[in-house]
Amino acid sequence: MSAADTTTPAKVPPPRQAPPTPADDPPRVNRPSGGATAPWLLLAPCLLILALVMGYPLARLVTLSFQKFGQSQLWGFQPAESVGFDNFAKVLGDGEFWAVVVRTIVFAAGAVVFTMVIGMALALLLQRVSGWLKVLINIVLVASWGMPVIVATTVFKWLFDSDYGVLNALLSKLPGVEMIGHNWFASGPQGLAVIMLLVVWGAVPFVVITLSAGLTQVPKELEEAARLDGAGSWGVFRYVTLPVLKPIIVMLTTLSVIWDMGVFPQVFVMRNGHPEPEFQVLNTYSYDRAFVVNDYAQGSAIALITVLLLLGVVAVYMRQMLKIGEVE
Repeated sequence: MSAADTTTPAKVPPPRQAPPTPADDPPRVNRPSGGATAPWLLLAPCLLILALVMGYPLARLVTLSFQKFGQSQLWGFQPAESVGFDNFAKVLGDGEFWAVVVRTIVFAAGAVVFTMVIGMALALLLQRVSGWLKVLINIVLVASWGMPVIVATTVFKWLFDSDYGVLNALLSKLPGVEMIGHNWFASGPQGLAVIMLLVVWGAVPFVVITLSAGLTQVPKELEEAARLDGAGSWGVFRYVTLPVLKPIIVMLTTLSVIWDMGVFPQVFVMRNGHPEPEFQVLNTYSYDRAFVVNDYAQGSAIALITVLLLLGVVAVYMRQMLKIGEVE
């Protein structure tokens, strides 16, 4: 064997590979000029309409609340005088005003609670009925929701009429019950309960339809997993359904508070245009001060205080929605 055969061949280093070429940069999208102003141009017509419809009345409301403005100023016999915060001092120092505020808050809280509880119960019930029955219930809900407030109030006046009311006639058929001639509006609490029922009846359809749409987004897999872990119906609802529906519930609750604190036609029409003191809520109280007592400045001050109260509700709503957004 020759020496050439026994010599170990030298290791040849592998050829160097060229470094990978950097990936081509993604094509840049040429944004059209004026992209930042385009949304504002599209929103301009809506903002202009809002400024005309809401801006001027609100500015006029603020101006009146700091002036002395009655019938003499309305007809031009005397000029409007600036009185600073005198109107607010008179309103806030009036015990009747605070009684109206408490009555309005209690009324709105009761209406919101009943609306949300009944609406949630009906929405859950709609998930367990057959298709044709669900369609029928939705038609009834939309029809009742679309009924004008004046028409609904007139129907409720007939239902609770002391002499010809259907409810009194039905209750009188129960053993030992005699309700013929019973006046539901003889006392403030009973009358406000009837008006609250009217408000709830008109608000429930919107809540049911909205919650029904939200329930379709609850993952069925999570509900099945909760049942496999031993959760009952209440456990599934509390730990699966409610967290998914929380943004919708917060939105509906806030809207209901705003609507129910701003109740006016139901009380005004139910009491034939002259609500008694025990039926006064903030909106009717402001209306009475402005157009019955003819103190437009004090009525404007009450209305502005109402707006500030509602802005507080909106602030709480925005805070809750921001918290929900941070969690998500």
